[in-house]
Amino acid sequence: MKTLIKTIYLLCTFIPFALISGCSALDLINTIAKVHPVKSKKNIAFDSAYPRLNYDLYYPSAPKQAQSSKTPVIVFFYGGSWNSGEKSEYEFVGRSLASKGFIVAVPNYRLYPEVKYPEFLQDGAKAIASILQQLSLPELTDYNPSKKIILMGHSAGGYNAAMLAMDDRWLSEVGLDRHNTVSGLIGLAGAYNIYPIAVPEVKPVFNHPDYPPLSQPIDHTKNARVPTLLLIPETDELVSIERNTLALSKALAQANTHQQVTIIKNTNHITLIGTLSPLLFFKGDSLTPITNFVHQISTPD
Repeated sequence: MKTLIKTIYLLCTFIPFALISGCSALDLINTIAKVHPVKSKKNIAFDSAYPRLNYDLYYPSAPKQAQSSKTPVIVFFYGGSWNSGEKSEYEFVGRSLASKGFIVAVPNYRLYPEVKYPEFLQDGAKAIASILQQLSLPELTDYNPSKKIILMGHSAGGYNAAMLAMDDRWLSEVGLDRHNTVSGLIGLAGAYNIYPIAVPEVKPVFNHPDYPPLSQPIDHTKNARVPTLLLIPETDELVSIERNTLALSKALAQANTHQQVTIIKNTNHITLIGTLSPLLFFKGDSLTPITNFVHQISTPD
């Protein structure tokens, strides 16, 4: 028992650090995630002008025998204050969600200082257009993928997902209609309402103090009309729950948009996304509310 307690303690302390610093525990997280026997395609390019712009795709090991219903499609954007992060670090997210019967894409986007707002949103829109094309390939058509996608993101990635899901500008730039493309939004400790910015490394991303107009998800709630699940940790030392998630939830409710907020017990800002790893089985459960929400909003295209 003492050994088990010590192991749990080390995982609780070491793994959250690994998610931030990129040390070898992250390799362990993704290696353990291979317990989910799903298929994957790696490094699918969506803009040849920028070698970084590619995505990984995860999907069930085989289609359902009677694939009469659509397979939900999730596009996940990782966080990192818009200045760090790499899709390969989140294999555990792709595998975990694909094990529930979903098709999951994890795209890269360009980071500061290479780019500022709104270029990473434009990258996200390009990724979505490419992913929709990828779903029409023979190896995936047997899964009967949905023609609409669910956008999901953690922290800064939650911002990206929310802006792409609620603001018409970005998908229209790649010839897509937001309402015909996005069926739902899942945000995990997202940054939805961050002005004025207090974090020094984030300030230049949005040209502090000369913030671009209509550049926050909360600016677009009146016309969003996208079913939304917002997950929050019990404590968040990085992104204010009240100022971001609860404020967004209230604004969506006032606009008569379906939204729900779920607290994931025993988590903080980092371990919230970590609960999608089998290694954090002793933390709260985020996979169940995500799975339930996806099934709840998945209707025939």
